[in-house]
Amino acid sequence: MEKQIRAGFIGCGNMGGVLAQVAAKSFGIENENGKAVCKGEVLAADLSESKVQALAERFGCIPSTAAEIAEKCDLIFLGVKPQVMKEACAQIKEILDARTDHFCVVSMAAGVKIEAIRAMLDTDTANGRLPSIPIIRIMPNTPCATGGGVILYATGEGVYTDDEAAFLQLMKPAGIISRMDESKIDMGSALSGCGPAFVYMFIDSLIDGAVRIGLPREQAKRFAIQTVLGSALMCAESGTEPAKLRADVCSPAGSTIEGVAVLEQNSFHYAVMEAVTQSYKKTVELGK
Repeated sequence: MEKQIRAGFIGCGNMGGVLAQVAAKSFGIENENGKAVCKGEVLAADLSESKVQALAERFGCIPSTAAEIAEKCDLIFLGVKPQVMKEACAQIKEILDARTDHFCVVSMAAGVKIEAIRAMLDTDTANGRLPSIPIIRIMPNTPCATGGGVILYATGEGVYTDDEAAFLQLMKPAGIISRMDESKIDMGSALSGCGPAFVYMFIDSLIDGAVRIGLPREQAKRFAIQTVLGSALMCAESGTEPAKLRADVCSPAGSTIEGVAVLEQNSFHYAVMEAVTQSYKKTVELGK
């Protein structure tokens, strides 16, 4: 992309901060000719000055304000929680209304639909832009910081092809970026957005189990992380169904099937299914 992109992040907490890192990294990617694939700058604003300063020092983000980001940026990322989205939109909607150039708002608030965000940004004057304030709704996860993440997204009315292309280029270092129908995005987020927490709990439990039987904690941690990482790669690269891979590890009357039996006795499979289900229900509730 030849055009320089100015991306701004209003709210740099756990998820907003991660995506600000991703955006900053994207400007450092080079193609086969050694030229930057995407050029531009990343502005960051947050109530916590220390978070913004950390992004500036580590990734070259430019400390800014919500007003400046709303006034100047091509892609305006709203990294605020659903409960404060209305307040955040109220602070910038008149600034957006006064703009005569094109911009795109990117929201990562769980459960808050595109039309709801647009309604929060509406003004009476609107500069002829309504009803199509361009909005991309995304649901990312924290592993985006390592390049092994997932970003689900849907586009609203008024989003240009160039907007989508700029967003995809900017988020490329995050991992998998998948466009979805907005009606399915909360379902996908209950898995990819909430799922890392469930995986971390599983890793932590593996570590404690190994410590319980005598392994040193640091050794147990290293083995547990590599086991989960290797198992995930096996699923990804083999194309084999996880149930079949599990069966391959379980020898008749062996050690593994005994452990699997204990997990099933304690409703492991159902508990994980229910965790995803309840996470989805809560996400829907947050959007109301």
